Amino acid sequence: MECSICRDRERAYQARISEYTEARSSACYQVSKRLAAFKNVEMERAKSDLEDHRLVCVCAIRVLALLPERDVFTGLRQLAA
Repeated sequence: MECSICRDRERAYQARISEYTEARSSACYQVSKRLAAFKNVEMERAKSDLEDHRLVCVCAIRVLALLPERDVFTGLRQLAA
């Protein structure tokens, strides 16, 4: 039920999580933490892009509106947090 932008941004976010986890668990992490820090920034940027889009995405708003006993604006605030 998600739009293609939601799916693409979710996929990008998941990829960034994997890259960050890999960078943190690599042997060179103990020597240089800059790569892991860079991957962390990229992961947070992807997460922010996804959340920003979901705030304006019609599909995401519809899903929140269909949930029982749930205020749409409360759901949107939770997504933004």
